[in-house]
Amino acid sequence: MAQARTTAERRQLARALPPLREADARAIQRFLDAAWAEQGLARRSLEAYRRDLEQLARWRDGAGGGLEGADRQALFDYLAWRARQGYHPRSNARLRASLRAFYGHLVRSGARADDPAALLDPPRVPRPLPKALTESEVDALLAAPDTATPEGLRDRAMLELMYAAGLRVSELVGLPANAVNLRQGVVRVLGKGGKERLVPLGEESQHWLQRYLEQARPVLAGNRPVPAGPDGQVPLFLTAARRAPTRQAFWQALKRHAAAAGVDPRTVTPHGLRHSFATHLLNRGADLRALQLLLGHASLSTTQIYTRVANEQLRQLHARHHPRG
Repeated sequence: MAQARTTAERRQLARALPPLREADARAIQRFLDAAWAEQGLARRSLEAYRRDLEQLARWRDGAGGGLEGADRQALFDYLAWRARQGYHPRSNARLRASLRAFYGHLVRSGARADDPAALLDPPRVPRPLPKALTESEVDALLAAPDTATPEGLRDRAMLELMYAAGLRVSELVGLPANAVNLRQGVVRVLGKGGKERLVPLGEESQHWLQRYLEQARPVLAGNRPVPAGPDGQVPLFLTAARRAPTRQAFWQALKRHAAAAGVDPRTVTPHGLRHSFATHLLNRGADLRALQLLLGHASLSTTQIYTRVANEQLRQLHARHHPRG
């Protein structure tokens, strides 16, 4: 399999093709004018269509009636050529959308009776593996907030809870004050689709939640009752404005704490902490169906991607440390 080409390499390859023929240029412009008038497409979308169609037209160089006369086999041959040249599957997926739009327009306008792009199979776009932190990176990240301040103690409790329960960031910042039961050691989470789940908490997360509730939350609340939010619930985690933190604010705090912990902030995201929760559980022998329940996934197939993460990390571990790795 050819390696994916860089943007510079793709541009150099495109420049090596023959000049665009006038008939193809007119056909592309007619399509773009119609797409703008009928669908109101943004300039960037129109330019993406133009680049895709111009490259195909130059590759064909007028063969078989040029761009408008291309048949299904010609489009397959072009996709095969791009695959050999190392174009990324995502680029080919965008190209397919351009082809379907262009040839669909030709059929609707009466310029063609058939649509050669209608039966093109979509290229397989590899699903990226979630980025998971190592256990030592998580330890450093969780220890980064300054717990001598109310905000730092709140952030430590939020990070501990997110990692302990594998919460989505929207679930974390939206937790109501009555969601955590420290006597039973569980948190009640309202996930996607309004589905509720109970997730057990470890001793560390319970410890930091207890400290936050006793020491930091009253200060952030101004030592007076907190009003309910737009959802009618009193938020568990508070800002100095006595409101629940936003997802964006938590993201910024996470980046700041990652930098303080010596972890590359570019590799740390709120969802990455959830990925880390799942990956570390699998690495330590957790059952996949139990993990599905903890994460609140509707389908087991969604959870199975974490087995790929765990297997890849084990493979790298073996390669680094096995004497014949």
